[in-house]
Amino acid sequence: MDLFLVFDHGDGVLVGVFLTLLIMSLATWAVAAAKLFALIQRRRTTRDSMDAIARSLRAAELEPRLAGRDDPTAALARAGLQAVRDYRGPLDGDAQARQRLDEALIRGIRQALDRQETRLQAGQLLFATVGSLAPFVGLFGTVWGIYGALIDLSSAKSVSMGLVAGPLGEALVATAAGLAAAIPAVLFFNLFNRSHRLYRQTLDAAAHDVHSLLMNDPDLAEWAAPRRQSSAQPSTTSASRPAEV
Repeated sequence: MDLFLVFDHGDGVLVGVFLTLLIMSLATWAVAAAKLFALIQRRRTTRDSMDAIARSLRAAELEPRLAGRDDPTAALARAGLQAVRDYRGPLDGDAQARQRLDEALIRGIRQALDRQETRLQAGQLLFATVGSLAPFVGLFGTVWGIYGALIDLSSAKSVSMGLVAGPLGEALVATAAGLAAAIPAVLFFNLFNRSHRLYRQTLDAAAHDVHSLLMNDPDLAEWAAPRRQSSAQPSTTSASRPAEV
């Protein structure tokens, strides 16, 4: 069946159904291609970032090895380093001070994990929406097409197979088009959802390694001192500046 005949001679509602399904299908494949490219690139860069974390024993070694990396694992490690910089308590104090540092570090890493999880889930809502709605959009087109065919038959003086087959065929193709749009969306949703779960395990392992590295770094206070002073310098300068009248 030539679908272009539907756009040339079909009912406006049926044409709208096919256009909606076409847009859904194109959006699904475009997002899937983008996510697949990002997945391949992320796997390659994550191995390098995990290796940088594993080879580092101190924050002073880890920081330069993360330079220029933009994968989620590197972003997670930088979030841990930033949490140390933002912490205003003592870094080499007693057990209570260490506990407060531990809580601040866990909070910073956890927030970074949540941000990366949100980034990983981008596009999943589209797959779920298309996978759940496309069959019903196609079914609506089928029902509408059959309804239109029956109206035409009721006004026809004579009924023939050719008069019935065309409109009913167009109506049934709408259901097939809905399934053609929904099935890839469901497959992509399950595929990327599984890859996200596996990658989340990698992020959890990286978060544990970064936390352990920073909490056991004997030179953490020495590394963080100049960085904490430089981050506090702008606010100190602005506070000491006299107010303009």
